[in-house]
This record gives sequence, C-alpha cells and structure tokens, in this order.
Amino acid sequence: MKLKCLVVDDEPLAREVLVQYIGDCPLLELLGTCPDAIEAGDYMRREHVDLIFLDINMPRLSGIRFLKTLTQPVQVIFTTAYPEFAPEGFESDAIDYLVKPFSFERFMKAVNKAAEWSEFRKSREFSKAEIQGDDREFILLRADKRVYKVDFDSIHFFEASGDYIKVHTRERTLVIHETIKNLLRQLPGDQFIRVHKSFIVSLAGIRLIEGNQVDVAGRLVPIGSVYKEELLDKLNRNVHDHK
Repeated sequence: MKLKCLVVDDEPLAREVLVQYIGDCPLLELLGTCPDAIEAGDYMRREHVDLIFLDINMPRLSGIRFLKTLTQPVQVIFTTAYPEFAPEGFESDAIDYLVKPFSFERFMKAVNKAAEWSEFRKSREFSKAEIQGDDREFILLRADKRVYKVDFDSIHFFEASGDYIKVHTRERTLVIHETIKNLLRQLPGDQFIRVHKSFIVSLAGIRLIEGNQVDVAGRLVPIGSVYKEELLDKLNRNVHDHK
C-alpha cells in the first residue's frame, strides 16, 4: 500500500521538485501541496496523511513548531536549505532530513526509511492486538533489516546516539532508528525509567546509585538532575511493593 503524502513548502520551485520526485516513486501517493503550515493543518483535519515533506523555514509557523501542534501520528521528512537545523529536526522525531538541493537518490533513501518504519509499525500494532494490554513481555525492534523479538527482562538499558538508539541486552547490542520519546511510550512504566536525556534503564538491572551515576548490570549510566528524584521515588515504591 502506498504512503499518502503531503508537501508543505513556501517555495514554489521546491514544491515542483518534490511533486516530480513523488510522481516517479512507486511507494508514494501525492495528496496535495501546501504553501504554509496553516493551510497544511486545515488539510490534515480533513484528510488522513501518512507522510509529510515539511520545510522548516516558513512564514508564520515553522515546520518544527507545526509538527509539535499535530495530534495525529504522522511521519515527517524535513526539507530545508539550512543543515544546521538537522539536530533539532531529529529531536522532533523526524524520519529523515533532506538538505536542498537533494538528488532523487537521496530522496528515495529517505522514502525507504519511511516505508520500512510504516511496515514495522503495522507489525508492532498487529502484535499488540494479538497480546492484550500491558500483559506483553517483549518488544519488537527493527535492526539490520530484521525484526527482533526482545524480552523486556533481557534488556539492560537504551542509549541514544544521534537519531539512533543502542539497545543493550544480555545477548547482544542492537542499533535501531528511533527516538527516546517514542521508545518510552512502548515500554512498561513499572519496568523501565528514563534517567537521562539519552538513557532509559531497566529497574530490575539497577545494582546501585553512586552520585550522579547508576550501575545497570555492571555498566555505569549517567543520571540527569531532572530525572534523579523520580528514579529514587520509583525505586522506593518498588521496595515497598515487594515487602
């Protein structure tokens, strides 16, 4: 099934290039184009969109600010002439980041990422439907063009590195294309906790806390100051629950 996409860019030439590329791509179906984020928001309230090609620098409302206003799940590929915005773009959960002018080959690389993520999300949603609620004991993770079934109790911690995350388990380390924020939504809150902007750890794997570090299965992980109080509170609740 094709991904239904929308082009949002205030530059007519940039819109024309994307329309041409989308027309040559069998994975995509173009729904329309919008010259600004305001019009795009109105369009998305009427139509379901799978993927947005979104310019960052636009009048009235930037692409990054527009993305934060959306309530429905949608994949985003940012397009811009300013590569210095890449870190902020990925922090906003973008699939990829295209710096103008970009080739059709680079465009297809980004689209393939979106298509792979779409297929993976479908398989994960199917898995959730098969397993009721939070009774599931594993997570599906896509790495190396494979989908791994990883038991929660085998995971030590997650470590963010750019727009990828290293998943440290008893058996191996996997590298997945994901954000900490999205990953946290998929994990049971009674088994995992975020301790740093770049780390999520298994509560069961914690051995000790020393200063601003936590020992997880023999590996020292930093604790961010804004996360320490919640970590201590959750550990105390776990101790009382098991008495």
